[in-house]
Amino acid sequence: MKALTAAEMREVDRLTTERYGIPSLQLMENAGTQFFEFLRTSYGDVAVSHAAILCGKGNNGGDGFVVARYLQEAGLKPEVYLFSGQDAVRGDAAENLARLKKSGARVQEITACAQWERVHGEIARSRLIVDALLGTGLKGKVEGLLASVIEDLNKISRDATSVKPEALVAVDTPSALPSDGEASQGPVLRAHATVTFTAPKIGQLISGDSSCCGRLHVKDIGSPHELVEELGKGSVRWIEPQEFRDLPLVRQADSHKGKYGHVLLIAGSLGKSGAAILAGRGALRAGAGLVTVATPEAILPIVAAAQAELMTEPLACAKKGTIAGANLKASNLRALTQGKTLLAIGPGIGTHKETQKFVTSLVRQTALPVILDADGLNAFAGRARDLAKRKASHLAITPHPGEMARLLGVSNGAVQADRLGIALKTAKAWKTHVILKGFHTILATPDGRAFVNTTGNPGMAKGGSGDVLTGILAGMVSQFAVQHWDRALALGVYLHGRAGDESTVQRAESSLLAGEIADTLPTTYHRLLTELRDLA
Repeated sequence: MKALTAAEMREVDRLTTERYGIPSLQLMENAGTQFFEFLRTSYGDVAVSHAAILCGKGNNGGDGFVVARYLQEAGLKPEVYLFSGQDAVRGDAAENLARLKKSGARVQEITACAQWERVHGEIARSRLIVDALLGTGLKGKVEGLLASVIEDLNKISRDATSVKPEALVAVDTPSALPSDGEASQGPVLRAHATVTFTAPKIGQLISGDSSCCGRLHVKDIGSPHELVEELGKGSVRWIEPQEFRDLPLVRQADSHKGKYGHVLLIAGSLGKSGAAILAGRGALRAGAGLVTVATPEAILPIVAAAQAELMTEPLACAKKGTIAGANLKASNLRALTQGKTLLAIGPGIGTHKETQKFVTSLVRQTALPVILDADGLNAFAGRARDLAKRKASHLAITPHPGEMARLLGVSNGAVQADRLGIALKTAKAWKTHVILKGFHTILATPDGRAFVNTTGNPGMAKGGSGDVLTGILAGMVSQFAVQHWDRALALGVYLHGRAGDESTVQRAESSLLAGEIADTLPTTYHRLLTELRDLA
């Protein structure tokens, strides 16, 4: 799905009414309904009871009024705070304010800092706070009362890291987050979760403050999907299930392992056998027909014993248990790559000079599609232009910000300051698909498109998660013809993050292990297939 600017979103809303006959008041009602259902489903009535609903005078506040009315009618007694005079509320928002008051809910007006100070404490004691202060139409810097409110809410939630409130949830967008990706000029509310409507906004995906959204949820309120595709003019797409509807995800009845690729995974070194094991397991769980792990002979028994379904090939060792330069002999490489459909290289191989020479030579020489990760990327530090000097037509690299910084010879901060721009620029320059990992991982293509992934959680910030991703990517793309390369990579990124999410539904995120991501993948994949059938 395309990500939209604020202006494009307004045009989608307008044409939804003009072309499809859905009144703007109904769209607001649908938005409030979706948000209300999200709250009850995600947090339960105990947490939602007596929620603090903070509303502005515009349409974002109007959505909040609808949410509050549903809570009131369900007997959950919300506390509603309007940060303007009631006479300043106009249009559809005014209509929903009237409906809210008719339901019996109490609305407190907050128009001065002194009034805010009086209610600040009771809001801080709420189990759940709803931010409906400022929507996607905001322009310029937030100052005065609302700036103080945003700063105080961030203190109350400790920047969305505290256990109370249980959740601070934003309606459509966190207040003061610029919608179009520009830098914020003042405080931005940090939410645990954001429920936006119809399509994600550019700023929610790729701006420097996109993490203020917390976990981003996109809900349909009646605007047709084709309208979003028609009006979105940018190159940024959000990775969601419909992106994969054209992939041949269901296997034919007469399938055999030869139809789904043979991955050659070059991984591991002394002390880092786990990286090879985790990547191999990810490739198998993702659906590769065959997976061979080529690893230094010193650790081959460990890798072979860890996963019965893996095949292994020994590589000559350098002194420190890494891959030796002797493996570059032409006869060795021919034997190693014969019959393989894809090469994945890098997890846990180390940065020994012989190993780096092996990596750079192999990547330049092989005609196989390549996925290059971890220490495989570090072998190209300072000479990333060599990535374009290769035989293979298809290459995907998977740097985290530190690895990208080393490739470019810049600081980590410079990469983080322009994640989208750097991903697109390097994808074009190196003629490769760039998967820039991190919060909202970006998949950039050589032809200038970008896919942004919002699945995943902080529990995945742990050693081994990237190795599993490499394996999943290899397993995914090995199954499909090269014409599906873009979507297969996007699918791997999406499922990796979603499996991490589903692994932590009833467990603390901080306790998540990388291997659990791989082991959850079959269930996650099954759920995706079910959702796609329902969408058809």
